Amino acid sequence: MEMTIGEALRAARLAAGVSLDAMAPRAHFSKQHLSNVETGKRAASPAVVAAYAEALGVPTETLMDPLPDPLRVAHEWLVTDSPQVVESRSGRNVGASLAGEVEGRVIELRHLDDRLGGEDLAPVVEEELLDTEQIVRDSAYSDAVGRRLLISVGELAQLAGWVASDAGSYRQAEKHYLSGVGAATRAGDRPLGANLLSSLAYQMANVGKPADVRDALLLARTAVKGADGATPTVQTLLLERVAWSAARAREVGTAMRTLDQVDDVFECRSPGDEDPEWVYWMSRDEISTMRARVLVELGRPSDAEPLLLDVLSRYPEDAHRESSLYWSWLAEAYARAGELDQARQALDTAAGYAAQVNSPRADSRLVVVRGLLPG
Repeated sequence: MEMTIGEALRAARLAAGVSLDAMAPRAHFSKQHLSNVETGKRAASPAVVAAYAEALGVPTETLMDPLPDPLRVAHEWLVTDSPQVVESRSGRNVGASLAGEVEGRVIELRHLDDRLGGEDLAPVVEEELLDTEQIVRDSAYSDAVGRRLLISVGELAQLAGWVASDAGSYRQAEKHYLSGVGAATRAGDRPLGANLLSSLAYQMANVGKPADVRDALLLARTAVKGADGATPTVQTLLLERVAWSAARAREVGTAMRTLDQVDDVFECRSPGDEDPEWVYWMSRDEISTMRARVLVELGRPSDAEPLLLDVLSRYPEDAHRESSLYWSWLAEAYARAGELDQARQALDTAAGYAAQVNSPRADSRLVVVRGLLPG
């Protein structure tokens, strides 16, 4: 459950609000070298760690020592006053420094979601969202600071919706997604608003009634259409949700054409893109996984198996919820292809990962796949 040094370096950089492009000249290493260190492709040398510590103004020890258990971090977060609460008590005008603190905390919470289930993380995110909404509602600030705070509210609302959905609280998740759209609209952040709408579409496609699935496809398409200024990576995320909604609605042609569009758009990325941090997890492996899921949904499980096996061969084992979900999708592919022994083995692996995280979503996937197996 401990972070690697590379992951700790990345977390510290993101918490400071520093992009990899900006970090490279500060640390006097190439952007590619730093990327390789952060992703574990190269070892983190003492010189790199020292460069991060100096550039970010943090003690070297904090970057070298393993980070604490994420569940303990979440509980400490709940019992400690946030800077938003401290600032509101002081009665002072809110400045850029607090906006930066809030942005850093949003990033930390988002990355905690990689390691915690929704039932553990939901109350933490809810508290942070309420504190930030109070600052926006009750404090004085400049237009520029106000926009940054509203964007943080929108991002927190998206994360609150995501973890509530993971915890099985679908109505609460819908409430968060829709309120977040309002904050994103006030901030003039169209891509963020589109992400909130497509997140809601994704939930509707997964757990809604047949009529909801049709609405999910419409909503996902609307998000793509309204995402003015979105980078190719953001467009990739939005289009993936269109493809999934189309598959759930049994619109085979739309689903497959959209998957091809996903591939094309993702290849349009360039080094100068200013991607929002909330799309950090989008990768070629995530695209392959979504293609596999769509293929299973459309009755082509044998085509999905090699895609999932390839992704799982290098997927990080400490991402317990995602690992459980990915193995459950492989188990479903095997089951629907009639390969029952492989399905049971994959399901056992999925259950092992699910036992290590408090995620009703992962647990419900196990129930679904078990229902496909005789006996």
